[in-house]
Amino acid sequence: MTDQQNDRGREESKRILDRVSREVDSSSLLMRASDRVRRHVTAKDGEAEDAIERWGMRIGRGLGLILVVAVVIWLVLFLIRGG
Repeated sequence: MTDQQNDRGREESKRILDRVSREVDSSSLLMRASDRVRRHVTAKDGEAEDAIERWGMRIGRGLGLILVVAVVIWLVLFLIRGG
């Protein structure tokens, strides 16, 4: 009887550890995604060695991000007002 209880306890422990592992992976996935976006917008992922080109990439990507946010806000307001 104690062997069955030990086996059940081990299975329960394994399920808990697997669930915790998945939760940790999902939070690290979010952190990696936000880091990737930050590196993209700040042009740290680019291959440009010229400082002017890097700043051009930063400005262009920043303006693009602002434009996307503005369009999303406009769309939400448009849908709320009933078109």
